[in-house]
Amino acid sequence: MELGIGIGWRPEIAAEVEALSGIDWVEAVAENLCADHLPDSLVRLRERGVTVVPHGVALGLGGADRPDPDRLAGLAARAELLGAPLVTEHIAFVRAGGPLTASPRLEAGHLLPVPRTWDALDVLCENVRIAQDSLPVPLALENIAALITWPGEELTEGQFLAKLVERTGVRLLTDVANLHTNHVNLGQDPAKALDELPVEAIAYVHVAGGVEKDGVWHDTHAHPVSEPVLEVLAELRSRVDPPGVLLERDDAFPPGAELAGELDAIRATLRKAAPSADAGPDRAASRKAVPSADRGPLSSSAPAPASDDSAGTGARTTAPAPVPAGTRDRTAVAQTALLSALVAGTPAPEGFDHRRLRVQSRALAAKRADVVAKVAPELPEILGDGYRAAFLAYAGSRPMSGGYRRDALDFAEHVLIAGGPADPVARRRLTYWWQDRSGARPPRRTTRLVRAARAVLVGK
Repeated sequence: MELGIGIGWRPEIAAEVEALSGIDWVEAVAENLCADHLPDSLVRLRERGVTVVPHGVALGLGGADRPDPDRLAGLAARAELLGAPLVTEHIAFVRAGGPLTASPRLEAGHLLPVPRTWDALDVLCENVRIAQDSLPVPLALENIAALITWPGEELTEGQFLAKLVERTGVRLLTDVANLHTNHVNLGQDPAKALDELPVEAIAYVHVAGGVEKDGVWHDTHAHPVSEPVLEVLAELRSRVDPPGVLLERDDAFPPGAELAGELDAIRATLRKAAPSADAGPDRAASRKAVPSADRGPLSSSAPAPASDDSAGTGARTTAPAPVPAGTRDRTAVAQTALLSALVAGTPAPEGFDHRRLRVQSRALAAKRADVVAKVAPELPEILGDGYRAAFLAYAGSRPMSGGYRRDALDFAEHVLIAGGPADPVARRRLTYWWQDRSGARPPRRTTRLVRAARAVLVGK
């Protein structure tokens, strides 16, 4: 299915997106949409014939647990509401802990890389098959940007993705900005990754901006697309003509004219990189002719099951054996140890780069602060310039165990219990805000904390 050139639809730039010319499709974050009605802007775009693809961020298909049925049902409902031709998600884990480790549930609030090991691949493949069976349209999965890498990895990124496609028939959402990020941060060669990818499985491509600080590339989606990212896009285009290419922007939104300029740069890159008609045999075909056996040992204890994708959904006709419980247990322990080190200050697991873990930990806390400020804009308004420092101090000792809205309530409660804010007017406003949204009893808090919070309310 040909998608064409698209842009990420966000409420903050809805009017600008509607005004852009030459837009064939848009992508909307699935979790930001209601399951039973659409924003007026998306309704108007669909009436104009613009395709809308829901892009999930919360399934955590790379996690040790099987996918949550409610999250899958929500993603399916949004796909049907939009009349979408496919849905997309990420190759990542976003939470850890829970029953598999008999430990508290932890939320990352961000996409974290899975280890490229056979265990992790087995778990991911089974989770993908579960998701495919629950969705009404095909699924495509995105490679993520990473600040850290796992020790003892057994596969390259390209090999890992190739095996994933081979076993599940899933499509790929290839993010060239993330390939550039992993080049800067992890020393991974984008060209080598593209050589190993099954480019015929690409559903579409993401292009986004970022910024380099102290030798680390941050995939911000809040900066213009850089020339190195466009160079990776050109590398990809020299191998395959992707069905769709989409510009992502999630923050620091520029005027519509700047977005149009970035889309023009993407179009120009695709035109220049396209192989000429008389260039001879397709470059991708010659590169992809290298068998996987020549790129290192790629045998696994779990054989790839037969598949039938004639319907285009990636559905499997042969049910493979379930992943052994021990495999999920090992994955759960490893992911919980890493996430706990990142968000709860526990010792770093053996083999990780401690400096990079600190960078990742700070990035997770900063993102929490940014997102909470968006979902609860009253908090930075009430707390003023002290909001960010207060939130980062809170995040350093309080891992997120629920969503961002729960995090906002827990942060406000934490500030009140600690006797803040110092300004009595701000304290009263924060008290009323928390009381209005928390209900009679904040969930998952000890009796001591509940009583302390109530004492604050009574005193005011």
